[in-house]
Amino acid sequence: MLNGWLMFKEKVTGLLQEALEQRKDLFLIDFSVGADNRIKVVLDGDKGVNLKDCMDVSRAIEHNLDREEEDFSLEVTSAGATAPLVLPRQYQKNVGRKLEVKTLTDTIEGNLTASSEESITLEWKAREPKPVGKGKHTVQKKQEIAISDIKEAKVVLKF
Repeated sequence: MLNGWLMFKEKVTGLLQEALEQRKDLFLIDFSVGADNRIKVVLDGDKGVNLKDCMDVSRAIEHNLDREEEDFSLEVTSAGATAPLVLPRQYQKNVGRKLEVKTLTDTIEGNLTASSEESITLEWKAREPKPVGKGKHTVQKKQEIAISDIKEAKVVLKF
């Protein structure tokens, strides 16, 4: 039984890779095949993911599997607006948006102004005490954060 499951998972993995080769703008966030042949694929895209994108990937997998041979369920979804960012490629597509980034020591909310494979740059305004005299003034802050130091990052949605 385990051997059959491994072969099934390998086949699904191959079909998923082929589907993503056809759509270079889409990329994989999460993928699993449960022991009950429950297939779950979570996608993101450089320009977002719509229903048609999910359907295309779903069909590329489903149409190449035989339900007479294997009983399975298949779910293909987008990462969603509130899902944490996990890949450098996701930061790149969100440049210009406000993020909440948690590191081991801080939580910073700011505008994502730059992104590379290794780091991101956030900018925000903060109220700080004046260097001389009483009161506060607004200062522009900027911080580069290594992607390896990020525990969690999410896009801040405005309503």
